[in-house]
Amino acid sequence: MSATTTSAVLAALLDRLERSDARCGVIGLGYVGLPLGMALAHAGFRVLGFDVAHDVVVRLNAGESHIADVLSAELAQHIERGRFEATADAARLAECDTLSICVPTPLSKTRDPDVSYVVAAAEAVAAALRPGQLIILESTTYPGTTREVLLPKLEAGGLRAGQDFFLCFSPERVDPGNTHWTVHNTPKVIGGITAACARAGAGLYGRVMARVVTVSSTEAAELTKLLENTFRAVNIALVNEMAQVADRLAVDVFEVIDAAATKPFGFMRFDPGPGIGGHCIPLDPHYLAWKMRTLDYKTRLIDLAGEVNSEMPRYVVAKVQEALNAQRRAVNGSRILVLGVAYKRDVDDTRESPALDVMRLLEAKGADIAYHDPHVDEVHEAETVRRSVPLTAAELSRTDCVVIITDHTSVDYGLLAAFDGPVVDTRNALRGHGARTLVGLSGHARIAEGAADVVE
Repeated sequence: MSATTTSAVLAALLDRLERSDARCGVIGLGYVGLPLGMALAHAGFRVLGFDVAHDVVVRLNAGESHIADVLSAELAQHIERGRFEATADAARLAECDTLSICVPTPLSKTRDPDVSYVVAAAEAVAAALRPGQLIILESTTYPGTTREVLLPKLEAGGLRAGQDFFLCFSPERVDPGNTHWTVHNTPKVIGGITAACARAGAGLYGRVMARVVTVSSTEAAELTKLLENTFRAVNIALVNEMAQVADRLAVDVFEVIDAAATKPFGFMRFDPGPGIGGHCIPLDPHYLAWKMRTLDYKTRLIDLAGEVNSEMPRYVVAKVQEALNAQRRAVNGSRILVLGVAYKRDVDDTRESPALDVMRLLEAKGADIAYHDPHVDEVHEAETVRRSVPLTAAELSRTDCVVIITDHTSVDYGLLAAFDGPVVDTRNALRGHGARTLVGLSGHARIAEGAADVVE
């Protein structure tokens, strides 16, 4: 195809995008894909959402959202206006002018990237590919995935990226539960296989997001996402280790962090906790570490951060053991109530949640485990189904120890003020609420209303 023809194909697509006349497809309607679909619809595009889960498609077409960040009322409004439709028919992808791939990218048991969902999506897109389409991979993955995995499959039919169709990578930056930074106002990074691809990608997302940041290649865009979350993982590992340092010095690590955070320059606050969860922070550094191993480079700092963070659930269990020992009780036979199983505050997402590890470890030591989470009614693990219990005085009367893993804002922490047993608070959630016996991640256990008596 000549440069003139290529320019005409790009110009036609950009014109349709500018007039919001394009049909936009979203592949994968989960935590990333559905909010993106709503943002595209809000910008005036007609959106076709594709998902392999038939029940998800049926619920969405009925106006019922399965994602907390997307209100059913918003979804129903876009459906009524003809701006959103869900389908499980991959052949319909040919109807779309743009296709954003938002499928899972988990790790295997050996911590290697599992790109099978990306491969399946690429094959579905390749089967429906036609000239003039824009394809954007949003799934977090290792640098090189767009060029090495998607590009060959999409070009196998004879069409060429940057000439006949356009291929980009744009890392998702969804922060579940964050009402301030949303899809609309979070800057959108995009890199293309060619400059024309990048222009096409920016032409789409420039109509949806407040700011688009174009980088020189798909690899630069892929590495951008990994740097963002590796930065967080490493700094969380630092404060998690600092919590253990402070514990040995009998110092409250949260007091130290509060004081350090008063410095107006050179310090960025991170808080310790029971471990890291969600799809991004526990996984993204491993994509980068795996890629570097293929290039004969060892990511020493990343690997060490992963070790520190992954050991935090065991550290929390040790704190529970110490707290119960001080009451002359063993973990074996004790009833332990875990507050919060979501991976972070005020969301219903339990992916990679450290609470699940803490519960498994305590059960392995013979504890009787219950949990309360206002956002998560059930947790399914293998053949086991756990159900949330109400947080009541009656429930606490049957409990020997409470462990706060997720500091949801709707939890009535005041109930714990009268609780007779120890409370292991991994999130500093009880500041200002009190507890008779409070055990933090570091420092002295405290009796009554904050007196510094040590529980030995």
